[in-house]
Amino acid sequence: MFGIGAFARVAQVSVRTLHHYDDIGLLPPAQVDPQTGYRWYRADQLQRLNRILALRDLGLPLTEVRKVVDDEVSVDELRGMLRLRQAEARDRMAAEAERLSRVEARLRQIETEGRVGDYDVVVKPVEAQYVALVHTTAASFGNATLGPIFGRLFGELYGELDRLGIPPAGPTIALYEESEVAAAPIKVMACVPVDGTEGVPSDRIEFMEVPAISRAATTIHRGSMAHVEEGYQALLRWAEETGEQIDGFSREIYLECVGDPDTWVTELQFALHERSDRRV
Repeated sequence: MFGIGAFARVAQVSVRTLHHYDDIGLLPPAQVDPQTGYRWYRADQLQRLNRILALRDLGLPLTEVRKVVDDEVSVDELRGMLRLRQAEARDRMAAEAERLSRVEARLRQIETEGRVGDYDVVVKPVEAQYVALVHTTAASFGNATLGPIFGRLFGELYGELDRLGIPPAGPTIALYEESEVAAAPIKVMACVPVDGTEGVPSDRIEFMEVPAISRAATTIHRGSMAHVEEGYQALLRWAEETGEQIDGFSREIYLECVGDPDTWVTELQFALHERSDRRV
């Protein structure tokens, strides 16, 4: 028989761990002194403890470990448990690899420019939004072309929403798609999030759900949209340096765009390919 301290040293675990396994009924001691409460273990209990430790090292939670060591799961069930842990471990490795690429990209930026850039890129999910919108086409990107177009579109959109008595439910959004018009290849959409528009008649605006993005590269542009290309260049440079692949056109979320354009705050978003979709 081993006292709990000796048993812990042989198994290379802490006494606290053995106390916990006893408390949850996973590894009760062979004997407990009724006077002192001191725990004693048999040598053959090391086999059960080693199996517990091996399964924990594979990532199984204690609830599943108990079922395995008590022979309450079949070989197929155990295989399924381990395959799930295998997939989780691969996801963690992929996430860490992405984090490493972002660290390396930022280091290269600092080494090249000698400073921390103005645009911090964050990868995050973007929720779906129901919006009212008006749209037109444009011949090209660039604030000189798009600025007047969006000024007109948002004026039309807010005027119609006001007529219908529909209040905005969030910051305005600019969306872009490929147009079918050769002379104006860009479809430009001015959007405002709204609630409760079922059955609202309007031949001047449309309603639709802007789909969610599971992974979006985002950054914040501060100041006039005349200089927004600096933000887009930062996003494109980040994508090239991290090996990420951009999927489609951008979204612009106008967080603060009232008053002096030099005080405006805009979030720029690009959808990214899922890890499994990336080209090698």
